[in-house]
Amino acid sequence: MSRHGRRTFLKLSGGVLGGVFAGSTVTAAERTDRFIVGTNGKRLPSDLDVVHEMPGVQFAVVEGSESEMRRSKAVKSYAADIEVELDDPDVNTGAPTVDEADVNAPSSTASPTDEPYYPLQWDKQALNVPDAHGVTRGAGTRVTVIDTGVAAGHPDLKVNESLSRNFTGDGLGAAVPAGGDHGTHVAGIVAALDNGDGVVGTAPETELVDCRVFSPNALASFGDILAAVVYSAAIGADVANLSLGAYPIPRQGLGSFYGKVLNSVMTYANREGTLLVVAAGNDAADLQHDKNLISLPNEGAQAVSVAATGPIGFGWDADADGETTDFAAPPESPAFYTNYGTNAITLGAPGGDADLDAIGTGVPWYLDLVFNTLAIPTYETDADGDIVGIASVEYTYGWKAGTSMAAPNVAGAAALVKSANPDYNANQAESALKKAAEVPDGYDKAYYGSGFLDIVDAL
Repeated sequence: MSRHGRRTFLKLSGGVLGGVFAGSTVTAAERTDRFIVGTNGKRLPSDLDVVHEMPGVQFAVVEGSESEMRRSKAVKSYAADIEVELDDPDVNTGAPTVDEADVNAPSSTASPTDEPYYPLQWDKQALNVPDAHGVTRGAGTRVTVIDTGVAAGHPDLKVNESLSRNFTGDGLGAAVPAGGDHGTHVAGIVAALDNGDGVVGTAPETELVDCRVFSPNALASFGDILAAVVYSAAIGADVANLSLGAYPIPRQGLGSFYGKVLNSVMTYANREGTLLVVAAGNDAADLQHDKNLISLPNEGAQAVSVAATGPIGFGWDADADGETTDFAAPPESPAFYTNYGTNAITLGAPGGDADLDAIGTGVPWYLDLVFNTLAIPTYETDADGDIVGIASVEYTYGWKAGTSMAAPNVAGAAALVKSANPDYNANQAESALKKAAEVPDGYDKAYYGSGFLDIVDAL
């Protein structure tokens, strides 16, 4: 059930870059004023402006010119930082918020919680999350969300604001949805509160920390993301969720350097006890056989790379048989957009799917996407039109699809495993998830790695 799109490459500064960021098509560009540098030992380049020190690894993010990089005795190697512009997938653009939708939850869905929107959460139903909560709800664990910002003001989320950080340097703070609503949706999938108000997350009692790497104009940098991973390890996060990525990047040239830096950072974080859960990407690409190309960071060392699954026909008559309680495709079937590859994917998990032919026909096709928290910002601008703040935020709920939504289901599951087994290190938590997972009958292992997420058995 995969659909292979044409890959587009952008020739930039003599290199070839392209990709998907936060699960979307992007334009990538190399910066000329900011670099990722390998340092000589623990010595930081005192002759350069250090943006991120990244203690624990022998790399740093600095500002300066390329000539300054060459002259600095503290710089062993370097490459330009990458700046990436985000475009939301079309399937998400057409999805409504709950205030805009005119739908009723499937009447056959019995709700084991007091959450009014739980009947819309097919992902939690498919994962038997209420049964898992009979063992643990994630208390005593911490999950960082490296994304567009997590809205601490959302009534269905509880965010540790003192630990949250803004890595972008845009001055708009942390624990706010300054980069858009994506991060708040991801955070809700991980840990929306079981408070009788809205939805429930996979691990509602885990501690959420916002690590914002996107600004209002939707720009992110590879250097900021690396720094956020190092910070996650520094604050003792049990899990870091990265619903973002860049693909395709050539393995040679600059890609080799980026891969080396990423592997060093991810290995460090894993060693410190932070499990890195990463979206596999939404290109419908075969990562196993895309010669000389890499997908970052999900193909980095120690990454738990998550592919997306989803139903067709949740709560609507997709197969035109007169019934709205069956599926044209079950929740564990591969989503049309997901990247795949037997050795490139660790787990498959609910991320949402869509019948593209149904869009615009008046049926609630979007019910097959993942439903969770949203925080939609309105920005304050100055006389020149530059964004200087957040004027207001609409807190609501809505639907999105992507490996971006599959990854936080795994991140929440990892938090539950860690909560139930406090002595587990990152590798043991990952092993528990992989051992419990199974490839669904009749489906290709390439979409699942170890298999479809099974939280209850992992516990």
